Amino acid sequence: GAERPVPGDTSHVHARVRARALSLRRWLILIASFAATIGASVYIVWKGWAQGGAPPAIPLTVHAIAFAAVLAEVVTRTIKLQWSAGALRIPLRFWTSMRVCLGGDFAASVTPARSGAEPARFLVLAEAGVSAANNVLLLFTELFLEMSSLALLCVILAVAFHGSGRVIQLMTVMVGGYAAVVLSVGAIGLFLAKRNAHGPPPAWAAAIGLHAGRWRTIQKSLRSLRAGIDALKHARFGMLFAAALSSMVHVSLRLAVLPIVALAMDPHLPLAQLVLWPLVFLYGGAVAPAPGGGGAVEASFSWAFSGVMTPSQVGGALVWWRFYTFYLYIVLGALAAGGSVLKVLRNQQHGRLHAQAGNKRT
Repeated sequence: GAERPVPGDTSHVHARVRARALSLRRWLILIASFAATIGASVYIVWKGWAQGGAPPAIPLTVHAIAFAAVLAEVVTRTIKLQWSAGALRIPLRFWTSMRVCLGGDFAASVTPARSGAEPARFLVLAEAGVSAANNVLLLFTELFLEMSSLALLCVILAVAFHGSGRVIQLMTVMVGGYAAVVLSVGAIGLFLAKRNAHGPPPAWAAAIGLHAGRWRTIQKSLRSLRAGIDALKHARFGMLFAAALSSMVHVSLRLAVLPIVALAMDPHLPLAQLVLWPLVFLYGGAVAPAPGGGGAVEASFSWAFSGVMTPSQVGGALVWWRFYTFYLYIVLGALAAGGSVLKVLRNQQHGRLHAQAGNKRT
């Protein structure tokens, strides 16, 4: 049974006070970061208005096309995850797959460096009855497909828009670095799964503060990963290939939003800049420590397009691009899986997400 507090022992009270203080600090950081994000957009729009008048109007039909692109991106990503699960012989319903995708988007938007995305996806899958081993395998495979297809798409864009200037180099560095980090983490996980899935924590783990209880939680994930890797031998590789193709399609749809909006303002804007810079912002923004970027994405957007668009066009394009690629996903994610995401945010403070997910299966 659960441990009862010893009379006179106030340690549990202090633990609750510290947890509440941490929760309050997290919400204050979130509020401050979103205030900076919105404030940066307001400043850029105001500056453009002062220099060149109001942003050009965008027809409702263009907004409808942009909204349709967002919906198509969500559906394509949902199908990609469902096909990935099917390739691994893991039952996954369409609505559950969509909740996993949108819940991850919501958590990524409200946590530093998008750190809440994978825990949120893990918990939504666990709530749907996916075992821990299949959960880890599916998320690992999905991330690998995402990085592989993203790298291929970058090569295609670099060839198609050869000679587009510094944005090509930045795209290669940002996306290549992002993919390298994700794949390196996966490689480390594979290495640890083979060597450290059982037994006491190694010396290096204790040196960085991973005590026995926390190490046991990590070992549960490592054993799940090792079991999942063994299951890859029976994967349907045709469906994995289809999932990889759908991954390229969903990234392309997200990149299409800025051209749709900006070209409605000025059809003569360079297409290469409108396609390539969003790729840098979307994946380079993952390194921003503040939730939502804290205004870094807005400042980078203004800097990148200051010599391409007029000041008023920069403000208008920024607002609508951020709406269709960031704020709208927060709303959709909150509607689809807001409760699960909030549960992740609470559990991250206590390091007990994997344990709760495991309890769903017992």
